[in-house]
This record gives sequence, structure tokens and C-alpha cells, in this order.
Amino acid sequence: MNALRWGAAWRIARRDLHAGFRGLRLLFVCLFLGVATLAAIGSLTASITQELAARGRTLLGGDIEIAMMQREIGPRIAELRRLGIVSETIRLRAMARALGGQRGNAREAVLTELKGVDRAYPLYGTLTLKQGRYAPLDPDKVVIGEALADRLAIGPGARLRYGEADFTVSGIIGDEPDRVGEGFTLGPVAIVSMEGLRRTGLIQPGSLYDSKYRVRLPAGSDAPALREQLEKANAPLGWSLKDHTRAAPGANRFFERMGQFLSLIGLAALVIAGIGVSNGVSSYIAQKRSAIATLKVLGASGGDIARIYLLQIAAVGALAITLGLIVGALVPPGIVAALGDVLPVRPGFAIHPLPLATSAIYGVLIALAFTLPPLARARTQPAAAIFRALVDPRLTIDRRTALWVAGAAAALIAVALGTSREPLFSAAVLGAVAGVLLLLLALGWGVSRLARRLPRPRRPLFRLALGNLHRPGAQTSALVVALGLALTLFVTLAGIQTSLAAEIERTVPKKAPNLFVLDVPSADAQRFRALVDETAPGAALNVVPALRATIVAYGKQRVADLKEVPEGAWFLGRERGATYSDVLPEGSDLVAGQWWPKDYAGPPLVSLDAEAAKVLNIGVGDTLTVSVLGREIEARIASLRKINWDTMGFNYIMVFSPNTLAAAPHSVTATITMDKASEGPVTRALLGAFPGASVIAVSEVIGQVSSILDQMAQAIVAAASIAILAGIAVLVGAIAASRQSRAYDSVILKTLGATRWQVLGTQALEYGLLAAILALVSLLLGMTAAWFVIVQVFDFGWAPDWTRVLATLSGGALLTLGIGLAGSLPLMALRPARALRTL
Repeated sequence: MNALRWGAAWRIARRDLHAGFRGLRLLFVCLFLGVATLAAIGSLTASITQELAARGRTLLGGDIEIAMMQREIGPRIAELRRLGIVSETIRLRAMARALGGQRGNAREAVLTELKGVDRAYPLYGTLTLKQGRYAPLDPDKVVIGEALADRLAIGPGARLRYGEADFTVSGIIGDEPDRVGEGFTLGPVAIVSMEGLRRTGLIQPGSLYDSKYRVRLPAGSDAPALREQLEKANAPLGWSLKDHTRAAPGANRFFERMGQFLSLIGLAALVIAGIGVSNGVSSYIAQKRSAIATLKVLGASGGDIARIYLLQIAAVGALAITLGLIVGALVPPGIVAALGDVLPVRPGFAIHPLPLATSAIYGVLIALAFTLPPLARARTQPAAAIFRALVDPRLTIDRRTALWVAGAAAALIAVALGTSREPLFSAAVLGAVAGVLLLLLALGWGVSRLARRLPRPRRPLFRLALGNLHRPGAQTSALVVALGLALTLFVTLAGIQTSLAAEIERTVPKKAPNLFVLDVPSADAQRFRALVDETAPGAALNVVPALRATIVAYGKQRVADLKEVPEGAWFLGRERGATYSDVLPEGSDLVAGQWWPKDYAGPPLVSLDAEAAKVLNIGVGDTLTVSVLGREIEARIASLRKINWDTMGFNYIMVFSPNTLAAAPHSVTATITMDKASEGPVTRALLGAFPGASVIAVSEVIGQVSSILDQMAQAIVAAASIAILAGIAVLVGAIAASRQSRAYDSVILKTLGATRWQVLGTQALEYGLLAAILALVSLLLGMTAAWFVIVQVFDFGWAPDWTRVLATLSGGALLTLGIGLAGSLPLMALRPARALRTL
């Protein structure tokens, strides 16, 4: 007999395919959810990163930016003016005080980011106001952010004091074009003219401020090449340079890594859903068992059977993937609108072909890998074997199908690694998912073998439940995988959420001081101590010198000559905090070398963070060269310290011997630990005595960090929810795949006199026994996954709430048990006489 042509096979397939996809709905749902999730995550990440790149000049404020700390560029600005139009800005933290008796929220002062701009600002984009138009500011005028206006309950016409100068609010900022490029800030923004900033008296030797010089180049200029030239020519000066192609590298890096992490969660969900796809297709093929056997008896070949049902599955899969891509492309604008000001930019709607194509490829490969095995069994098994499949199933597949499945899996891995920014990380995640699946499959096989060897219980229900685990056609392995995945995902999510909450709620409040104080003149350190002791007797005070330094060389390696910054060397490339001390700082433990004596007067020495030394592959006795205020200093590493970063104190990776930096212009910073009631009086006393100082309430910092962690947790929960839905889909698929054999068992038991509740009780005992066995395994796997995310991905402390984790595990077990029993309820309505005629 000649093989059916594809056209004839499609006509049969179309007639047999139910309009509501009956039997293939699980295939549709699993592919739709997985593809839609991947497409939405990929499209959102692409929208944000492309918007950051497209608005690079506006976000940076120019084509090239030269930044430095605690100093201005001086005469060298002429070198920049030869390149193009130059705009100068200075930014620092400063306390804003409302005058005329106005106190927002009963506070006399609010920490702000005060920014001085020249008349050329902004070079790109527009600084907009809520009312009116922005014009270069007079020395006594200020425009403020909406958050500052709300905090102080003021508006245009109000009076503010910064340092020694008073200003009149001339407008409320609507949009600050270079806001994202400025990086993380601790308070709302206020903008004054450069002349107005100098009126405040806040710019003093040793003050902590950032000077930035933006250059607008002539059209057609190569900004990256000019940036590289400037970097090499001015390497000893410790300048930090950026160009418009990477205007906001921190934001880019965060969203790219977060997008990759969420995409891997989505891919894992799709892989998990693939098992549901396989179970759903197996169930569908089982429902078509009689039709397939009849076709074979009438002369249809295995190839004809494969073509008919492959076309059906392909049609449903193609529709699911297409709808998933459409939803994934349309969802990002809604997410952007929902997140509001959380995102650094608000990208408009755009179609991003690459993430959509990648998601479609994933969907096709998953469909191939998980639908070919059940199709192969329908194609290769003879009619007699198909009729006996209910009691004597054959799960083997032919070699050709095995090669196709292996090829699809290899292609899936290749696409995942090829599109990843960090292939090793992606490989580790995919390997972990594969390892969990193999472990659960092995556990299912082991449970079945163990159930076969155990003695038979005397009670009939227990005997039937135990027998269901190893009888012919038992879906024990599928149920173990389904229940295990669902419980593991519940535990993982609980571990991540509780550890993120504990990062702030448990660690910080126990160790954090009440106030940070910045920019106290070093000459007034003793007067500062005396004032704190007088205002808050018994307060714990930690005062340290504060400078900025750029690492320009370590050992014999110049940083400017590096082709690639070492992994984890976040402290290279920009000025970082540095200090000096004659004793080991609080919050540090000496792990190598020795501390210098208090009266040390020899060559410069430095104590380095042990982790930083490990990243740079240097140690005690090596040299570290830094640029401080434009002057290079070579110091020998005298010791290595382990820094306890969670103390919320001043933790510097570089601590120098006092004779190295004491003569340099600098200020001092301090932490104050005291009763909560003393915060207000101490803040007022310090601002009255030191107008240029900034006082930061630690509770505000904790609030900002908590908000960021909450947003991260919500993103993880949203992506992980899809994985949990995929796990539940696997469970539904496993139940569907075993429905016919369970219907057979149910009818036989009813015929022999069993009641509905006894039949349901038998299945409840079976599911409950599996859930009990899997609880410990799921706890171990889930907490391992949560630990990896918290410690290895986000580098946070591991502190899960075990009570909530165990409660979540118990709730998840009850939920999955309920889903399993709900899937068994239709079997209770089967009437033996009618059912026996159809089995």
C-alpha cells in the first residue's frame, strides 16, 4: 500500500482534530505559557537596553564625559574645549532646609543631591519644569525635584537654605535629562547655577563632590576613539571617562543580567512544561488508541500514523507558539506602565525580532523533544501491542527518534548558550534543571522497585495504593517528577523570598547605626566629637577620615593597559573611598600580614580587602599604586582584611598608614549609634554647627534598599510563578496520561463492590505516600536552588525563614494533592456497564 501524501494526511488530521483541541489542550497551554513568558522577558529587556543605547547622549549629557572626585579639572578644561562644546556640573550631597517656618513632615532638613550646572547645560535633551520653561538660573535661584517639594511641603516661591546661602525655588523639575547617567542617589535632586553652588560654601578642600565635564563633539566624530585617547593621555590623573555608547553601564549591566536570569527561569519553566507536553500527547495518543490500531489493521503504515498525528500536534503547537509570541510582544508596554518610575527609562512599543525568534525556536525545539517519543511509539508498535498498551505498555522508542530528540536537546542547549552573556552561568542553570529531572526520574524508578519488594499490607486500601505504584501501566515516575517539581519550586520560591526579606529585616536593624554624617572638616573633628557627646551622652561614635582614590596599578600591571577588567574587580576604573588609620578599623578582621605601629613614619603602606586582593591575584608585599587628587602614590601591601559588609558602617577596601594621606586635603565622616529619640536633637545641633555637613538617617537608606530588594523579589516571583504553573501542568499531564488505566481500575473495583469513596481513598493514599517521600527530597533540592540564587547570583546572605519554608512545603503538598484528587473525581462518575463497553 502506498504511503499517504501529506495533503491526504492533513485532511484526515483536520477532520479528527476537535475544534476545542480536546485532548491537546495541555500541549497548547504549556507551549503558550512558556513561549509567552520568554518572549515577554526578552522583549522587555531588549526594550530597556535599546532605549538606554538610543538615548545615550541624553542620558550621559554629552558625547564624552570626564568625571573626577574632590577636585575640579582646572586649566586642563582648555584641552576639552578644543574637542567641542563643554558643559561643567558639580554634584554633592547636601542638606536642604526650608525657611520661613516650613517643615515638611516636621523635619527641619532633608538630605538631597545638590547639582550645580553651567549655562551650557544640558548639551543634549531638555530640562523640563512642571510649570513654565527652564532658563539658566540666577545665583539665588533653585529648581527642585517633585520628591523634595513633597517632603518639605513647598512650591515655587519658597525659600531654601544650602550651607551658607539662601535660594528661592523657581520651579519643580519635570524631567532631568541626564538623571539615569548620574547613577544611584540617596535623596531628591535640586539644581542651582555654578555661581549659586559656590555661594553655599560647601565646596571646601576635602569635601566629597563629583565634578563632571561633558563634551558635545562635532557631527561625525568617533566618541569611543576619542575617549580611549583621553584615557591613555591622562591615565595618571585618575579621570573616569565614559562615552555615549555606554552612558549608563550600571543600569545596562543590571537589566541585562536580570533579563538573562529571568529568561533562564522562563526557559527552565518551558523545559518543565515540556514534560507536561509529553504527558499530554501521551494521553491524547492513548485516547486515539483504538483509531490508531484500526488504521493499522486496515493497512496504514507507521509513517501514515506519524504524519496524521504529527500534523495535528504541529497545528496546535504552531498556534500556541504564535499566540505566545503575540502576547509576549504586547505585554512589555503594560509592564512598563505598571512599574512607573521604577524603570530608569520608559521605552515605547516596539517589535524586537531577536527575542521573539529565540522564544519561537525554544518552543519548537521543546515541542520536538517531548512530542516525538509518544508519536514514535504510536508509529512503531504493531496493532496488537497498541491494544495491550493499557496493561502492558511499551515505553521504548526507535533509534531514529532517539537521535531526533538528542538533536533537539543539543540545539536547545546551543541556542541557550549562544545567546547568553555568561555561557557558564547559563550552562550551570540548565545542567541543574537537567540534573533535577534525572534525579526525580531515578527516584520514581526506585519508588516503583521498592513498592514491588515491600510486603503487602493487610488493609485492602493500603494494599491497592501500594500496588498502584508498581502495577503494569503505573505512572509512578511521571507522578514523582510532577509532584517533585511542583514541591521543589514552592520551596525554592519560599527560600528566595524569605532570604531577601531577611537581608534587611534581620541583619541590618541589629547592627546599623542611627546616623551617617559626611563632610565634616577634618580640622573640626574634635569639636564634632564634643558636640555629639554633649547632645547625646553615651552615643557610640566612629569617626574616620574620608578621601577618594583610584587604583592605577597593582603589582606590575597598569590598569590602563588591561584589555579586560578581571571578573569581580568592581573597584577598578573609578575613584573609590579610601581612608587612613593607625588601628584596625571596626568591622574588619586581619587575615594576613601585620598592622603598622601607631607611630609608623616609613614608606607608604596599605591594608587591602582580602577579596579584592584575591581578584587581583596580589598579596602581602606586593605594591598598589593609587591616584589621590591627581597624584600617584605607590604603597606596599602590609596586610589583608576580611570586611564585614553587613555592619552598615564605613567599610573601605583600602586603608592606608596615616603618614601616607594625613597631609592631603580631606574631610571626616562618622557613624553615630544612639537612642532613636536623640536623632532629631543631634541632627539639628550638627547642622547648626556644621552647615556644610550632610546627615543621613540610616532608616532612609534601609528603606531604599528594601524597595530595590522588593522589586527584585517581585520580578523573581512573577517569573517563578510561571515555573510553578508549568510544574502544575506536568502534574495535570501525568494524571491525564494515566486516566484510562485508572478508569479501568476504577471500573473493576466498582464491579467487585468498592464504593466511590474507597476508590478515591486509594488514590489519595497513593498521592499522599508519594508526597511524603518527596517532601524531604524537594526540601533539599529547593533550598539548594534558593541558596544558589541568593548567594551566587545576588551575593546576599543566606538566611531563610525555615518556618515559612516548611509551611510553604506543606501548603504546596496539600495543593498538589488536591489537584491530583480533583483530576480523579471524573472517574468516580463512571458507570461500570457503560465503561466496560468502551475499554
